[in-house]
Amino acid sequence: MKRNIIRIDEEKCNGCGKCVTGCPEGAIQLINGKARLVSENYCDGLGACIGNCPEGAISIEEREADVYDEAAVMENIIKQGREVIAAHLAHLLEHGEIELYDEAIAILEEKGIDIPQQSSMEIKHQYHHNHSCPGSENRLLDKKISIQSRRQQSALGQWPIKLKLISPRSTMFTGEIDLLISADCAPYADANFHQDFLNGRIMMTFCPKLDPYIEEYRDKLLDIISNYNIKSITIARMEVPCCSGVTVLAKEALQKSGKKIPLEEKIINIA
Repeated sequence: MKRNIIRIDEEKCNGCGKCVTGCPEGAIQLINGKARLVSENYCDGLGACIGNCPEGAISIEEREADVYDEAAVMENIIKQGREVIAAHLAHLLEHGEIELYDEAIAILEEKGIDIPQQSSMEIKHQYHHNHSCPGSENRLLDKKISIQSRRQQSALGQWPIKLKLISPRSTMFTGEIDLLISADCAPYADANFHQDFLNGRIMMTFCPKLDPYIEEYRDKLLDIISNYNIKSITIARMEVPCCSGVTVLAKEALQKSGKKIPLEEKIINIA
């Protein structure tokens, strides 16, 4: 069947093994110093491993692949102990995979294995330090600021802004263009985003972790960079590792275009 599944760029992989521990389903193993997808039916395609890769070597693509098998995954996870079971359940809940979660619970009940009584939030917090993606960690920032009453003017100069909706043949790509490629979360984390990033630029935004259109995005960026007069490219992304996929995708498209265009990465802190 055609579905989302991870893709590992062997040339970028440095063999650190962080994605292996970041995949409680057991779909990835280190073989000859490189991460390999060893079992398609163990990969749920949700991308928990992406944020663990420091080299940006992992992405999600849509292709023909074996059907994901929750029962087979649970057989493998149960062998690894309670902590891994808890992490897998939290992973399913985090991505809204309720049917798979219920299937996993049913398997545990059938085998007489105690089900972790922690909430998904507590499970993720316990497992986070060594295994999960910081971008998925729920947190409350202890911060209050004084908001000025005078409204700021929007610097947005085009619509749409979602990369999925932007056509490479749009009239927005006229003349010399300063391109802003932003992670979906970035504008919410920078109070001066319009003035600091958006003003005078054509913006496109996407989520490298959750959007299932990465190959389409790569081709679309390549088309835009190749066929228009792009003066500069600015990347606005969050500090969490999974957000690095924005930069990786932009650099891949720029490299394939063969053009020499200044590219600057701006990293926005959460707190």
